[in-house]
Amino acid sequence: MKEITLNNDVRIPIIGFGVFRIADGEEVEKCVQNALKFGYRLIDAALIYKNEKGVGNAIRNSGIPREEIFVTTKLWNTDHGYESTLKAIDTSLDNLGLSYVDLYLIHWPTASDNLDESIDKREVTWKAMEEIYRLGKAKAIGVSNFTVTHLQEMKKYAKILPMVNQVEFHPFLYQEELMNYCKDNNIVMEAHSPLAPIADVKSNEHVNENIGIIANKYGKTEAQLLIRWSIQHGLIPLPKSTHEERIKENINVFDFEINNEDMKSLNDMNIDLHVRRNPTNLK
Repeated sequence: MKEITLNNDVRIPIIGFGVFRIADGEEVEKCVQNALKFGYRLIDAALIYKNEKGVGNAIRNSGIPREEIFVTTKLWNTDHGYESTLKAIDTSLDNLGLSYVDLYLIHWPTASDNLDESIDKREVTWKAMEEIYRLGKAKAIGVSNFTVTHLQEMKKYAKILPMVNQVEFHPFLYQEELMNYCKDNNIVMEAHSPLAPIADVKSNEHVNENIGIIANKYGKTEAQLLIRWSIQHGLIPLPKSTHEERIKENINVFDFEINNEDMKSLNDMNIDLHVRRNPTNLK
């Protein structure tokens, strides 16, 4: 599996498997086991997904050495704050049955369960994240759904800058400014929701419908095309599926390259479409 080097020299796989909205227990265990079987080595979890136990079971039962699997989980909004952040990582580690995670992320730049509200605890929360990193409970730390404004703010208080920013990213939400900011500041960007709701997007009259034509040109599925597009922009896509064949399909993206003309066509499909919540107004 190809890897990218983070700004603290930790290496992270170039593609991952997301477990958002996969039921804990047998379902998530089977999905993670299939992902590992087909070659994924990055598993992206979160406390709020309520399936960390199943993820941990799948990892332990995989027969793959722990050091070969890159495990991510995330701090939920209502656990922001210094002491509560330190407690939350221990809860996640206990759920996963692991002594450390490879990457721990702040899930959203807000301390409210209601994303329309924001309680500013980011500075003290990040201080706890730095302590988690120093203690070795996470090999790397970062953020998720942070905008350029949030990242610029971090420079005022962070002693350790984030290694990763995980955001929604697909051709219909081509966050070029944020992507360039992260590149300029040596922050690796991960793409959650990299497939968007393809069928829904294609029904939108404002979207160029040649995505299927481009995919066919390369003998690939539309999902494979979108995953490859993220990779060629230097991001780490985190596709999710509960279907074994699609899990296998989604990692089969290293035997072709999208040419410059088609990359531009995909870039031009941007309509600023947020499938997930828009963090822009989270003050």
